Amino acid sequence: MNEELVPIPISALNQYDYCPRRCWLMYVAGEFLPNPYTVEGELLHERAHQGVDTKRGELLQLRHVQVYSHRLGLIGYADVVEERAGKLYPVEYKRGRKGEWNNDRLQLCAQAMCLEEMTGRPISKGYIYYAASHRRELVELTPEVRTQVLKAAQRVRAIIA
Repeated sequence: MNEELVPIPISALNQYDYCPRRCWLMYVAGEFLPNPYTVEGELLHERAHQGVDTKRGELLQLRHVQVYSHRLGLIGYADVVEERAGKLYPVEYKRGRKGEWNNDRLQLCAQAMCLEEMTGRPISKGYIYYAASHRRELVELTPEVRTQVLKAAQRVRAIIA
């Protein structure tokens, strides 16, 4: 990691974009009370992470992949990283239904930015899989979303400091 940057969890960016106070409570005060929705989400991730890496034709799926960025000072896990025809893309699993969840897009984009630094390969898209609707949402990793990731990381770092 960048010597000046203590690594922060990618998941904190998601929490910050959803609710800065919630982010502070979780990552500074260490307070978190599980509820039925968070427990369901944890079980979904547990199932996704317990799966085995698979290869079907040209598609390779790697599960529970640790990702990091020295430059951004981020660390976390991608639920799934897929490779097809030499292209990488992360897949983030969420318990709910497809919707306009910017916080989920930021988390996915941060994973992709970490993968880019780790592999030296550009990543232009990723997917969010919503378990309730059994659908994937294509997320284009635009310069605007990448800028939002950088700003969210700065804000989370300020909250933690």
